Amino acid sequence: MSKKPTTLTPVEIAREAFQRLGARRIAPTPDAYRIAYEEIQGDAPGVTAEAVLGNFATKLSRQPGENGLLGTRLVRARDNGDWAEFERQLLEFSDANWQSRPIAPAAPMVPHGELVPIDLERQFIRDSKKEKMLREMLARVLVFNLPSLLSTAPELANESRDSGQDLKTAFSEQAMNDIIARVKQLSFQIELKTDDMAQQQDLLMRLFQLLLENINGLLEQGSWLSSQIETVQSLIAGPLSSTSLADATKNLKEVIYKQGLLKNTLSEEKVVVKNMMLTFVDRLSAMVSTTDNYQRTIRGFSQQISQAGNIADLNSVLSEIMSETQKAQEEATRSRDAMEDARQEVEKAEDRIHTLEQQLQQMGELVREDQLTGSLNRRGMDESLDREIANAVRRDTPLCVALLDLDDFKRINDTHGHATGDEVLVHMVQVIKETLRKLDVIARFGGEEFVVLMPETTPQDAVQIITRVQRELTKRIFMHESQRLLITFSAGVAVYHPGESQAELLKRADVALYKAKNAGKNRIIFAEPPAGAAPLV
Repeated sequence: MSKKPTTLTPVEIAREAFQRLGARRIAPTPDAYRIAYEEIQGDAPGVTAEAVLGNFATKLSRQPGENGLLGTRLVRARDNGDWAEFERQLLEFSDANWQSRPIAPAAPMVPHGELVPIDLERQFIRDSKKEKMLREMLARVLVFNLPSLLSTAPELANESRDSGQDLKTAFSEQAMNDIIARVKQLSFQIELKTDDMAQQQDLLMRLFQLLLENINGLLEQGSWLSSQIETVQSLIAGPLSSTSLADATKNLKEVIYKQGLLKNTLSEEKVVVKNMMLTFVDRLSAMVSTTDNYQRTIRGFSQQISQAGNIADLNSVLSEIMSETQKAQEEATRSRDAMEDARQEVEKAEDRIHTLEQQLQQMGELVREDQLTGSLNRRGMDESLDREIANAVRRDTPLCVALLDLDDFKRINDTHGHATGDEVLVHMVQVIKETLRKLDVIARFGGEEFVVLMPETTPQDAVQIITRVQRELTKRIFMHESQRLLITFSAGVAVYHPGESQAELLKRADVALYKAKNAGKNRIIFAEPPAGAAPLV
């Protein structure tokens, strides 16, 4: 039965023939090429394999790069009638682009009209460049990345490494199916392990929280340790991150170091007070002893007076009495002066101790400050806002908050580096602090966002204050490497409504800030009142 003639051109037939040889992993010898060519050509007459190969070489020589160089060599071999060289060039091209391993020298004979793969045992999966990259990336994740995260589960880590190594050599369909099944099972086991680890971590955090609560309950009210314990409690209560943990650790280390110095000085002052009290007791004892001796001496003089027989004896006793009385008076005076000195030293030591205790308390307050900018941190802001809300309710005065966000801060970091970004934040906070009133407070809300608390301030005045800050920030040019950087921020301002929570107040300010960003940045938007809230008078 004859084959149906193809409608392809000779060049298209030649290209298709090479593609079939490559897909079937067959060496492009003239005989194999002729078989593939005839298979595609069907019954089209008048065209020889040599003519098609020649036309193919001519077309290929017009291509750029290595393909054009190969075509030039093939054209030269055709013109010289050197078909052996033509075959050698094609075989080298095949080895470099199609073959994954050398062809066995003792390849079986291929019957005429039949195409079979060189590898008669199995047909390998042939990766494209993209598939090869994905295979290598997945293998790397399985061999290196996952085991590093599974240090507490060595059996899963070993299975991940084994799966990754096997993936590198899995080219058959059966081998790939086995790898897929193993990776699915590994993923399921990791999910179970992750749940167990999350439960363990949650139990440990609860135990740690309970321990901190018990320790805090044993401390005296106002103890300098309380502020540090409260800092750790607020840290573990919120979402944990490497940044928050690093900042808290650095801050606490600095505070603990300073407190250690103050505690040593405080201990020394307490020793001084103790020594002064001992001196006071010693002088008092000496004074009492002197008084007892004086009384005994007087009683002896009384006996001598009763036994005196003449005026001369009385005068002698009287002289001794005057001498002993003077000695007692001098000793009493010395004791009185020594006790007065001791009392003054004790008072001075008490003052120094009081000052040191205040400094210790202030050291504890440092954990409420942002390490970079010197403004209040999130914890300090929460405490200040709670206090100002309570004051506003008690005094029936308005309280406004402004949520500020630095414009295009990511562009500053990407263009000039994170160090410059930090300098910009410090500069902005410094300008804001110098522009705000004394009763206003600024706190870092997170990243490049800041909160300004404005107690006893109407909405109109609050907008004017933030506008003044914007203008001042524009005047105070920030210089970086002799280059001027314009720093602006967008802001949302909200006024507190009775019964509103801290979170609700900040949420309304955040919505207004979002509107200011969408409106073109470097502007201020006043927040809408809460739903159903009565208008403020």
